Amino acid sequence: MTTRKTVWCALTVLAAAVLSGCADASKATPVSQTFSFSGRTLDVRAHETPTDLVATDRKDIKVTLWFDVHGTNPHSSQTLDGNTLDLNAGCSGWADCSARFRVEVPREVTVLRDGRKTDLRGLPE
Repeated sequence: MTTRKTVWCALTVLAAAVLSGCADASKATPVSQTFSFSGRTLDVRAHETPTDLVATDRKDIKVTLWFDVHGTNPHSSQTLDGNTLDLNAGCSGWADCSARFRVEVPREVTVLRDGRKTDLRGLPE
Protein backbone atom coordinates (compact mmCIF):
# COMPACT_ATOMS: atom_id res chain seq x y z
CA MET A 1 0.00 0.00 0.00
CA THR A 2 1.33 3.44 -0.89
CA THR A 3 1.90 6.11 1.73
CA ARG A 4 -0.93 8.19 0.27
CA LYS A 5 -3.39 5.29 0.57
CA THR A 6 -2.22 4.55 4.10
CA VAL A 7 -2.79 8.16 5.16
CA TRP A 8 -6.18 8.25 3.43
CA CYS A 9 -7.26 5.04 5.17
CA ALA A 10 -6.08 6.33 8.55
CA LEU A 11 -7.99 9.59 8.09
CA THR A 12 -11.12 7.73 7.03
CA VAL A 13 -10.98 5.48 10.10
CA LEU A 14 -10.37 8.50 12.37
CA ALA A 15 -13.27 10.45 10.87
CA ALA A 16 -15.58 7.45 11.24
CA ALA A 17 -14.56 7.00 14.87
CA VAL A 18 -15.10 10.67 15.70
CA LEU A 19 -18.38 11.01 13.88
CA SER A 20 -19.82 7.59 14.75
CA GLY A 21 -21.79 9.11 17.60
CA CYS A 22 -23.39 12.51 17.71
CA ALA A 23 -22.72 14.65 20.74
CA ASP A 24 -25.87 15.30 22.79
CA ALA A 25 -25.78 17.80 25.66
CA SER A 26 -29.05 16.46 27.05
CA LYS A 27 -27.25 13.21 27.93
CA ALA A 28 -24.23 14.91 29.53
CA THR A 29 -23.59 15.07 33.26
CA PRO A 30 -24.25 18.64 34.45
CA VAL A 31 -21.48 20.64 36.09
CA SER A 32 -22.37 23.72 38.16
CA GLN A 33 -20.49 26.77 39.36
CA THR A 34 -21.72 29.67 41.52
CA PHE A 35 -20.63 33.31 41.54
CA SER A 36 -21.21 35.94 44.19
CA PHE A 37 -23.02 38.90 42.65
CA SER A 38 -24.25 42.13 44.16
CA GLY A 39 -24.94 44.09 40.97
CA ARG A 40 -28.31 45.15 39.58
CA THR A 41 -27.65 44.25 35.92
CA LEU A 42 -26.04 41.12 34.46
CA ASP A 43 -24.93 40.83 30.83
CA VAL A 44 -24.77 37.18 29.75
CA ARG A 45 -22.58 36.44 26.74
CA ALA A 46 -22.96 32.82 25.62
CA HIS A 47 -21.42 33.01 22.14
CA GLU A 48 -24.40 31.32 20.44
CA THR A 49 -24.50 28.40 22.89
CA PRO A 50 -28.11 27.66 23.90
CA THR A 51 -28.64 29.25 27.31
CA ASP A 52 -31.68 29.25 29.59
CA LEU A 53 -31.91 32.33 31.80
CA VAL A 54 -33.97 31.72 34.93
CA ALA A 55 -35.13 34.10 37.68
CA THR A 56 -34.89 32.46 41.11
CA ASP A 57 -34.81 33.30 44.80
CA ARG A 58 -31.02 32.84 44.86
CA LYS A 59 -28.71 35.55 46.14
CA ASP A 60 -25.85 34.40 43.87
CA ILE A 61 -25.58 33.33 40.23
CA LYS A 62 -25.54 29.63 39.43
CA VAL A 63 -24.27 28.43 36.05
CA THR A 64 -24.90 24.84 34.99
CA LEU A 65 -23.25 23.39 31.90
CA TRP A 66 -24.19 20.23 30.02
CA PHE A 67 -21.34 19.43 27.62
CA ASP A 68 -20.91 16.32 25.47
CA VAL A 69 -17.90 15.87 23.20
CA HIS A 70 -16.99 13.17 20.68
CA GLY A 71 -13.44 13.86 19.62
CA THR A 72 -10.64 16.09 20.79
CA ASN A 73 -9.89 19.65 21.84
CA PRO A 74 -12.92 20.52 23.98
CA HIS A 75 -12.88 23.80 25.88
CA SER A 76 -15.25 25.43 28.32
CA SER A 77 -15.15 28.37 30.70
CA GLN A 78 -17.50 30.42 32.80
CA THR A 79 -16.20 33.76 34.07
CA LEU A 80 -17.80 36.73 35.78
CA ASP A 81 -16.00 40.03 35.26
CA GLY A 82 -17.91 42.93 36.80
CA ASN A 83 -21.44 42.62 35.44
CA THR A 84 -20.50 40.44 32.42
CA LEU A 85 -20.92 36.67 32.63
CA ASP A 86 -18.95 35.09 29.79
CA LEU A 87 -19.90 31.50 28.92
CA ASN A 88 -17.90 29.42 26.46
CA ALA A 89 -18.12 25.79 25.41
CA GLY A 90 -16.96 24.23 22.20
CA CYS A 91 -14.42 22.05 20.43
CA SER A 92 -12.16 22.19 17.43
CA GLY A 93 -10.50 19.83 15.02
CA TRP A 94 -11.95 16.37 14.45
CA ALA A 95 -14.75 16.65 16.98
CA ASP A 96 -18.47 16.91 17.45
CA CYS A 97 -19.68 18.69 20.56
CA SER A 98 -22.95 19.85 22.04
CA ALA A 99 -23.37 22.25 24.94
CA ARG A 100 -26.15 23.95 26.87
CA PHE A 101 -26.04 26.42 29.77
CA ARG A 102 -28.59 27.28 32.44
CA VAL A 103 -28.05 30.53 34.35
CA GLU A 104 -30.02 31.13 37.54
CA VAL A 105 -30.06 34.75 38.71
CA PRO A 106 -31.71 36.64 41.56
CA ARG A 107 -35.19 37.87 40.60
CA GLU A 108 -34.30 41.53 41.17
CA VAL A 109 -31.41 41.50 38.66
CA THR A 110 -31.97 42.94 35.18
CA VAL A 111 -30.56 40.46 32.66
CA LEU A 112 -29.07 41.37 29.30
CA ARG A 113 -28.21 38.86 26.59
CA ASP A 114 -25.24 40.10 24.57
CA GLY A 115 -25.92 43.66 25.72
CA ARG A 116 -29.65 43.60 24.92
CA LYS A 117 -32.48 43.40 27.44
CA THR A 118 -34.19 40.03 27.52
CA ASP A 119 -36.94 38.24 29.37
CA LEU A 120 -35.82 35.44 31.61
CA ARG A 121 -36.86 32.03 30.29
CA GLY A 122 -37.22 28.62 31.80
CA LEU A 123 -38.66 27.45 35.05
CA PRO A 124 -36.94 27.08 38.42
CA GLU A 125 -36.07 23.47 39.18
